[in-house]
Amino acid sequence: MIPIAIEELEALGLGELTGSGEVTGLTIDSRRVRPGDLFVAIRGGREFVGEARSRGAATLVPADEFESMAVVGRILRGRSRARFIGVTGSTGKTSTKDILAALCAPVADTVWTEDSYNAELGVPLTLGRLEPETELCIVEMGMRGFGQIEALCDIVRPHVGVISAVGPVHLELVGSVDGVARSKAELVTALPPDGIAIVPASAQLEPHLRDDIEVLRVPPVDVELREDGAHVAFGERRIRFPLTSRHQAQNALTAMTAYEAMDLPLDKLEEGAAQVRLSKWRGEELPLPGGGFVVNDAYNANPSSMEAALRHLAERGAGRRRIAILGGMAELGEHAEQHHREVAGLAAKLGVEVIAVGELARGYGAEIWEPDAGSALDAARALVQPGDAVLVKASRAVALEGIATTLANDTA
Repeated sequence: MIPIAIEELEALGLGELTGSGEVTGLTIDSRRVRPGDLFVAIRGGREFVGEARSRGAATLVPADEFESMAVVGRILRGRSRARFIGVTGSTGKTSTKDILAALCAPVADTVWTEDSYNAELGVPLTLGRLEPETELCIVEMGMRGFGQIEALCDIVRPHVGVISAVGPVHLELVGSVDGVARSKAELVTALPPDGIAIVPASAQLEPHLRDDIEVLRVPPVDVELREDGAHVAFGERRIRFPLTSRHQAQNALTAMTAYEAMDLPLDKLEEGAAQVRLSKWRGEELPLPGGGFVVNDAYNANPSSMEAALRHLAERGAGRRRIAILGGMAELGEHAEQHHREVAGLAAKLGVEVIAVGELARGYGAEIWEPDAGSALDAARALVQPGDAVLVKASRAVALEGIATTLANDTA
């Protein structure tokens, strides 16, 4: 981390601060503490202040947890010479960030958001990994309502803004897809006069874009899905990515568009593409007996990502029996019934059998409904046969992520 003197932090009056000299790391997890770190005691972390000190860390018990982290993040951002890229989107933001990071890492000293640490605590933690030599910093930004991305941009001050997609998410907080577009466009609003926005083709987003900066619109992807991966058309070439789905290929096209916009060397694209590794539980495919497979896409779910995942299952599993273990989609408010019904209709149209899990998932009207992950696993074990193609997907709160691994391990 770019060093910060303890005396400087002390003068800011952020809370109860102990330590001396300077801090060279930032963490809120006592298990990750190293000598020279600043351990910020968030919520239950107060119980581990003594342990952190014994391991050589300075400690801060903040008066205001989010604001204290934001202040530290702003200090680090102000001392960095890196170019900052903000990434958000209704779906695909984590995968787009992962892909863009893989493309950039071979050609520039790059820092990027770990997993989905994309909110008030995660964004400053990403900036806490900046070093004086960092050239690019890719920061994922999540939102749960109006103003959140604006607040994160106030910390990051991005030069480039990437929106992966706009769709029906967090509707109980922003009301409509138009509201989603307005909240995502806070990233575009925050860009400087020489900023660059990379956005999807979205009628809802268009009214919120700017005509005083460069705006690059990403078209629908042209991809060939082959045995060795997704071959994505980009200019006159096709770039191979170790991906299996069209929606992830779309994220790859968005990432390549951002890469090119930053004038990074195009002759290195293949090298970076080959290194792509998506964050866990985002379309990870595991083998099942008889040539079958299970797709673990259980990190999150909304109507757009459900549609993409079901279409991928239908395409990838063509000729096989297809089963989807689906939890409910959260934060849809008064629109929940409609969207669950639409997902159920799509599954039926695609010939996908559904095991519904959790209270929200009653909206799918599936013949098999289970209250939780444990009973859903039992139902899946009874239903899945050799050669089947299986999808596991839900909002994170339903906690279905272990089902795919267990099904695969049952027959390993």
